[in-house]
Amino acid sequence: MILAMPVLAALLHTGVMNAAGEKDKDNKTNVAVTQKSLDENQTSPLINRLTLGGYGEAVYSRNFYSDNMFRYSHADNYKDSKGHGRVDLPHIVIMIGYDFGKGWSMGSEIEFEHGGTESAVEIEAEETGEFEKEIERGGEVSFEQFWLQKSFSKSLNIRAGHIIVPVGGLNSAHLPNEFFTVYRPEGESTIFPCTWHETGLSIWGRTRHWRYEAMLLPALNSNMFTHSGWINKGSASAYEFKVANNIAGAVRIDNYSVKGLRLGISGYVGNSFQNDIVRDENSTKYKNVKGTVAISTCDFIYNDHNIIIRGNLDYGHLSDAGMISSYNASLSNSNQSPYPHTLVGKEAVAAGIEAGYDIFSQIQALRKQQKKLYLFGRYEYYDSYKPAPGVTDYQWTDRHRMVLGINYFPMDEIVVKAEYSKRFLKNQYNNEPSFSIGIAYAGYFLK
Repeated sequence: MILAMPVLAALLHTGVMNAAGEKDKDNKTNVAVTQKSLDENQTSPLINRLTLGGYGEAVYSRNFYSDNMFRYSHADNYKDSKGHGRVDLPHIVIMIGYDFGKGWSMGSEIEFEHGGTESAVEIEAEETGEFEKEIERGGEVSFEQFWLQKSFSKSLNIRAGHIIVPVGGLNSAHLPNEFFTVYRPEGESTIFPCTWHETGLSIWGRTRHWRYEAMLLPALNSNMFTHSGWINKGSASAYEFKVANNIAGAVRIDNYSVKGLRLGISGYVGNSFQNDIVRDENSTKYKNVKGTVAISTCDFIYNDHNIIIRGNLDYGHLSDAGMISSYNASLSNSNQSPYPHTLVGKEAVAAGIEAGYDIFSQIQALRKQQKKLYLFGRYEYYDSYKPAPGVTDYQWTDRHRMVLGINYFPMDEIVVKAEYSKRFLKNQYNNEPSFSIGIAYAGYFLK
């Protein structure tokens, strides 16, 4: 560690840039092994084989609306709410990769969301000296990635372990310097797991203008679906393992033919019903229910001439949504139950576009210093709950959102963000304006 510190201080690197000017996602934890690595790198020093990086965010928000659980069912009671402020650490991630040589490599990411979790056992001197367990801070800690990879060439790599699911633009580009908004864009992060990571098997490769990836993974769990987030919680597991009664498939294709432009399409299909240890195996009522989740997405990024434009369009369909809603309502409702017991829609949609211009590009001194200041705007529409016929409709899930803000980059790895945003809901509900400011970094300390 003592010997490594000067190296860590001296080497702060960004990822390899692709044709769109963005960091190639294959470089976030471990660069795709080149032919030279396949032939020679097995004899390189340890320090040259190790990749160490990460990203992190800190945010202050002022929400000028109530977040009371009844703000939609009794909207008139909260129309004059003064709102509330909050501070947050949305994501702090440590990325470690290692090149074993001969085409073998590994990558890992450990993520702390919203400050992680803090619990402690204390003796209460003010009371009777009893031991008392306290939760000092909420949040989550998870391994977002942990995989081994065999690279035969740039066009053929096999990866196995815990992997990012390549569905949607946000899962493919979720670092804080890869979107303008202070928090991750709401549409995809509402209806899809984000960041979506599963234990599975992936085959991917890159040619001159194309990148492909195909993945086999455990299917989602319909017991965890909700009206407010569609399949967002479906990848979660309350157990010490992930149930895999059903296997799903995901695929993604990206094209880089046009300078500065990346175009991507992706899809997912898998049966979600009964993919849990709680199963109704004897009932004939649900005999033919499959709960097939089918997702199709397209997204793009253009980064050239001091302009960045990003966009996405996502559609998802859930078969047997009415039957699944009925089944979820019948699940155990004990205090220890992990299930949300809400209705789930047969469809969900998310669409968004954002554009920013670097005004520092017009100031020669700042341009030479490689500082950037983007003025940006974003619009998105999303609905996490389009119900099956005859099922209760929650119209507050239908939302439009507009954002205006700035991104200041003193260097490529660091960004300061500020924005004013407003969610527009249907007339019977209150709109939801907010102001947020945040700082973030994303880069490599050792590479």
